[in-house]
Amino acid sequence: MSGWYPHTAGHRTMVNMMKEDEPVLLKELKDEGYFVFWAGKNDLIPSDCDMRKFCDVRISIKDKKAEVKPSSHSDMSWRAEKNSPLYYSLYEGKREKGDYEFVHADHLYVNEALNFIQNRPSDQPFCIYLSLEYPHPPYGVEEPYFSLIDRRQLKPRIPVPDWRKKPSILKGIYDNQGLMGMTEAQWAELRAVYLGMCSRVDAQLGQLINALKQQSLYDDTAIFIFSDHGDFTGDYGLVEKTQNTFEDCLTNVPLIIKPPKNIAVKSRISDALVELVDFYATVEALCDLPKTHTHFGKSLIPLLKEEIPHREYVCCEGGRRYGEREAMELSLKSTRDPQNLYNPRVRLQIMEAPYHTKAVMLRNKRYKYVYRHYETDELYDLQQDPKELNNIIDEPSMREIVLNMKEQLLSFMIETCDVVPLKQDRR
Repeated sequence: MSGWYPHTAGHRTMVNMMKEDEPVLLKELKDEGYFVFWAGKNDLIPSDCDMRKFCDVRISIKDKKAEVKPSSHSDMSWRAEKNSPLYYSLYEGKREKGDYEFVHADHLYVNEALNFIQNRPSDQPFCIYLSLEYPHPPYGVEEPYFSLIDRRQLKPRIPVPDWRKKPSILKGIYDNQGLMGMTEAQWAELRAVYLGMCSRVDAQLGQLINALKQQSLYDDTAIFIFSDHGDFTGDYGLVEKTQNTFEDCLTNVPLIIKPPKNIAVKSRISDALVELVDFYATVEALCDLPKTHTHFGKSLIPLLKEEIPHREYVCCEGGRRYGEREAMELSLKSTRDPQNLYNPRVRLQIMEAPYHTKAVMLRNKRYKYVYRHYETDELYDLQQDPKELNNIIDEPSMREIVLNMKEQLLSFMIETCDVVPLKQDRR
């Protein structure tokens, strides 16, 4: 195994998803003869798309709802009272299985994937896309994972910063979530449960690996473990995420790769700078997929073999322009309902200004620079200030650093802002 921390490069709102005429890896693999098995949530394509174009088998909670305990989003009997400091904490605690076969939908998805490995088609290569929900909030997990993490051994949280040089959405969410009354013991409990959720994902990965080994498939299989974003989980006094801020706890998320046996791997944890789009480029290279469009991923295969330079910097994008109503997620119930779990964040995203506005991050191994289209820019010395508490954008000694990173950001934007289709039209 090799591990990196890939930076997520922007993400669409949940009302603007990948369409049938856009490049989607699952569809490309299916078109190339792979049997594509998809179990789990769909945050990828619109629900009215023809799923048969993207996969051969699709397992969702709707198929076997009676077997799974109702989700923490539909049954909120676990939630604290409205006047409690825990009301918007998303803390559920210990989940009980009850009379259901599965305590959570992820158990169903993993079980279906295990069955597929045993009963897969014998005449096709296959791809398993297992889109698990954990460790997404609400923060709740069953035993033995609930009690697995020693609450006394947790690292200190990143403290609440001086908000004056931070993007306004952070202070807005901080005020709306109202978690200032939580004790450190309550924060420790929430964070331990989150780590217990991560441990459950680890255990489920172990089940899948064992199944591949039992079917003599492990050596020939490539495995990728990654996420779309991280979670505050108490850092900066916040829970959940944002869509236009770039703290490392949100953007510097784990990526684990186990390539096929024919690729000689130097097993290690690497600190190479990696973007999530590099996952796509790596699969493209491993599966020898035809090049159908221009993208900016870089295959990680050379980096799997030895520690070599990969990227000088990584970038992330998020937020929207003023007046860009199509990116406000106005159709979501959470924008209007103050009882919704995510309302403290989402209700800010529908305001015209200044909260959910456009920003781009450029990060190298020492500095993180954020250009903000409507608000104050940010600069952090990650060597001296790894918690990103001190925005030094206005310090005279940093002027040359800022100008250099702005130049690199301009190069990134020029290179990636527009592409020409590979297929030429007849005149």
